[in-house]
Amino acid sequence: MFKHLNKDFPASIVVFFVAIPLCLGIALASGAPLFAGLIAGMVGGIVVGSISNSQLGVSGPAAGLAVIVLGAIQSLGSYEIFLVAVVLAGLLQIVMGALKAGIIGYYFPSSVIKGMLAGIGITIAISQIPNVFGFSSDLEIFSIDGGIGSAFRNITDNLHYGTLLITIVAMAILLLWEKVLTKKSKIFSIVPGPLVAVAMGVVYYILVDGPTFGIRDFQLVSVPVPDSAASFFGQFSMPNFAEITNSEVWVVAITIAIVASLETLLSVEAIDKIDPLKRTTNTNRELYAQGAGNMISGLIGGLPVTQVIVRSSTNAQSGGRTKMSAILHGFLILFSIIAIPTVLNMIPLAVLAAVLLLVGYKLAKPALFKQMFKLGKGQFLPFMITILGVVFLDLLMGIGLGLAVGIGVILINSYKNSHFLHKEGYEVNDGNYKITLAEELSFLNKGAILRELNEIPKRATVLIDVRKTKVLDYDVLEILDEFAIKAERKDITIKLVSGKGEVTNPDSFRRYFGLDVPV
Repeated sequence: MFKHLNKDFPASIVVFFVAIPLCLGIALASGAPLFAGLIAGMVGGIVVGSISNSQLGVSGPAAGLAVIVLGAIQSLGSYEIFLVAVVLAGLLQIVMGALKAGIIGYYFPSSVIKGMLAGIGITIAISQIPNVFGFSSDLEIFSIDGGIGSAFRNITDNLHYGTLLITIVAMAILLLWEKVLTKKSKIFSIVPGPLVAVAMGVVYYILVDGPTFGIRDFQLVSVPVPDSAASFFGQFSMPNFAEITNSEVWVVAITIAIVASLETLLSVEAIDKIDPLKRTTNTNRELYAQGAGNMISGLIGGLPVTQVIVRSSTNAQSGGRTKMSAILHGFLILFSIIAIPTVLNMIPLAVLAAVLLLVGYKLAKPALFKQMFKLGKGQFLPFMITILGVVFLDLLMGIGLGLAVGIGVILINSYKNSHFLHKEGYEVNDGNYKITLAEELSFLNKGAILRELNEIPKRATVLIDVRKTKVLDYDVLEILDEFAIKAERKDITIKLVSGKGEVTNPDSFRRYFGLDVPV
């Protein structure tokens, strides 16, 4: 882990600056104390990062759980009771790791994973519009009645030139640093561009004042500032284990364990794909790590954690090489909330918006859409549906819709393709047909097989060769038996060739293969 500190430490700084506002924002959206988000970010970095073998993955509070957490806190009645569910969810994840449930993540198609990443990238970019233009969080830009014209007027009327200027300058620094300066001198690769952009934002906040270009309080990072050791430790909450027998607590725990594990496994799959060294994460060990992280986070008052796409992809895009970058980012969060909360509160959100806009662009760059389109509609359709679902609904709904469309494409292709290794006689009208069935046939092939058999004309002879078939599903045998009845009416002669030899007009395919079950 210490071999690549020259790359991991700069990457950890970038991830740290991205993580701080995300931890606070997710805590706010979850209806939890703001400090709970920072605890989860710290635990996700130090604890999960130490146990996991995901080299680029970063864990922390996840936006995908915000709605679940908000509803759970309200239904359970207190945050301390909710923390019991977080601890239990961690325990369940450890059990899932022991049962080797980590393999679930491999059953999601590449098109859905890429669509998830692109959808998150677009969502990130859209979510930063208020910070770019300096809008207050309670300002409603878009309204159903007002239309596009009203939205445009709201933007221009409430535009803050200071935040827009900071975003443009920060974006210029980031692009110049990445595309030009780091290639010309090693000095620039030692100091990360986002750190320079953040420093610029802090200096701007200190030096520039006034209603037009000065930065207002709500346009800055907001970290709790303890005034003593007692007030610092007073921000930690303890779970109320007296409610551990409450059935609602267990329902919440199971929900968090399932959703958090699914998000983690999908993130692992996605981040492994963009790892330049193409390393593979042990997903069962990842569930152990996430379980341990959630148990500790719940015990000290933190939100539930998962491996998260935004911070993980930021880590990868910033040049991180090992999990040391994730661990260091956790220590940086711990250090910042103890030592420099006042300095953090001087960082304009517009600087962080510039960093996140760049991350969002890299996740959803036009080249990706072009590449997926060239792969054909079988890949492009699930990809686009996943993006639309993630952007307009939520992460899990987008993944579910993309997966459903992917399965639909498989079923359609299964019907269109005969799944026969070889067909003879369809082009030449001599009354003789030969069908060699594939090695594996399942219920998915029923429609295609039925279509092919129905094309055989009256008084024909069809030879069905199953010598290469290893798996012949019961559903397919039913189709063949039904065809045998039709063949008798159409005066079609059936010759079945198998490892047992050749038989003409078998009474029952199911009986021939020993799968005839009496009713």
